[in-house]
Amino acid sequence: MELQGKIKKIDETKTYGNNGFRKREVVVTTEEQYPQHILVEFIQDKCDLLNNYQVGQSVKIGINLRGREWVSPQGETKYFNSIQGWRIENLQAGAPQGSTPPPPAADQFEPASDFNDEDHDDLPF
Repeated sequence: MELQGKIKKIDETKTYGNNGFRKREVVVTTEEQYPQHILVEFIQDKCDLLNNYQVGQSVKIGINLRGREWVSPQGETKYFNSIQGWRIENLQAGAPQGSTPPPPAADQFEPASDFNDEDHDDLPF
């Protein structure tokens, strides 16, 4: 699944437990009639994907929905959902690297002055 919108907030990477579990959260505001503020968490090595992004940038994030069941000490069962990001892409980026520049406008060329209707035209169209 994918989510598109503008970055509203980026948290710092937080480390939990003795095993060094890492998590970093980003809030993306969708751009639709009723904008939604969606919290997406990046975990472990995916935390570093957010290093080059800033608040206000338009992004597209590849996401997975995760669900968990938890039973309280009193025996009550609860369910929790989370949205985990695994890819992020800047939608404001310019042309991709290595792309060719657009051709110059037609009015930048001078018309041929030595054109002869009798010259052979070998173009196939």
